[in-house]
Order: sequence, then structure tokens, then C-alpha cells
Amino acid sequence: MGLARLALAVLAAAALVVLLVIGGRALFDSLDTEDAAPERTSATPTVTAPVPTVRIECVAATCPLVTVRVPGGDVLQHREMTEGEEVSYFEPELDVVISDAGTVRVTENGTLRPRGEQGEREAFTVGGPPE
Repeated sequence: MGLARLALAVLAAAALVVLLVIGGRALFDSLDTEDAAPERTSATPTVTAPVPTVRIECVAATCPLVTVRVPGGDVLQHREMTEGEEVSYFEPELDVVISDAGTVRVTENGTLRPRGEQGEREAFTVGGPPE
């Protein structure tokens, strides 16, 4: 019984040494290659991100109440915004109400909307991009 255990221990040690040698060679060969990454050629067209129906960015220290809702449906936003904060919505049609149009930058379907006057309330509906 002792001889069988000894044979198994020697066989396991030999297998471990073989695996270490194979792993070491593979690691050494991968580090030895000159090309860090093969040059990629793009055969498939690049996919562009969808354009939001409306994107609102706060450009003042605080932007008073900004409301965005689906006509006849859910209210998506009804709150103040802080400087640098931006929100984007992709619904097919949206109603937007801005308490102070001079404090936000609004983009409709990728097109910049003219900025309103400071203190002016602005309400408008935005339809999604034509398909």
C-alpha cells in the first residue's frame, strides 16, 4: 500500500511540474511578442448612439423648476436642476416647461434650441426625430 501512495505522489508532482513548465513557456512567449495588439480593420460600420428627443443642460448655478412629461402620460421630471446637470429623454413626444428659460440649454433632436430670456417661462412640445 505504501508503494502505491508513493507512485501517486510522484505522478502528481510530475504532472504539476509539467503544468508549470507549459504555463511558464506560454507566459514567456506572450511577453516576448513584438506586436502589442494586432492592427484592427473595421469591416462593420460603426453604430451611432441614438439622438435624444430632448436634452436639457443647466448652465446657471441653479435652474428653477424644469418639467418634462409625456403628453397625457407620465411626468418624467418635475424639479430644480443644478449647474452642469443634464438630462436626456428619448420618448416619441414630450411636453417641456421651463420656469427660467435663460438658465438652461435645450437641444431638440440634436438641434440647439434658441435660449430664452432670463426669467422668462417657456413651454413647448417636442416630437421625436423623423424616421
